[in-house]
Amino acid sequence: MNELLDLYWTFARIGAVTFGGGYAMLPILERELVDKRHWTTMDDLRDYFSIGQCTPGIIALNVSTFIGEKRRGVRGALAATVGFLTFPIIIILLIALFLTNFAQLEIVQHAFAGIRVCVCVLILQAVLRLWKKSVVDPFTLGLYLAVFALNAFSGLVLPFKIPTAVLVILAGAVGVLVSGRKNRGARKEGEGK
Repeated sequence: MNELLDLYWTFARIGAVTFGGGYAMLPILERELVDKRHWTTMDDLRDYFSIGQCTPGIIALNVSTFIGEKRRGVRGALAATVGFLTFPIIIILLIALFLTNFAQLEIVQHAFAGIRVCVCVLILQAVLRLWKKSVVDPFTLGLYLAVFALNAFSGLVLPFKIPTAVLVILAGAVGVLVSGRKNRGARKEGEGK
């Protein structure tokens, strides 16, 4: 029961500072879940982010569900998920109650402008960390450039927009195919010796 409460409170604290979405949360999740609590590894966290990108919902919420399930099964997934949602729901309700009355105030508009800048910095930091750990060889660089081009130019050059989930699934499929070829090549080399 203590671990379920720990999951709840850990993700409640993380959920209370969820500004800017999943990628902005990556440094916070890394510090709390990888460095401090050792509940997961950075590689697993990146995998959870990849899966969370392809599944419905908020990336950081999906990550909390994955971590909770890994720690304590379905009950852990529920504790982490409910914990993550507690403060955002309260904050959103409070903002919804009062924002229409104060949104036009200059101080509120300046506060939102400052928050947007901070979120951009957090997202850039997450992108740089992901880049450093993910683009590690010529293959991953080529895959990055291909996915970037497809994402950037679909809808502009191509007559349709390719959904993000499709790009992620295609990149995963290419990774599986290349990995399979490398493994077969390594087995053939081993048999030849």
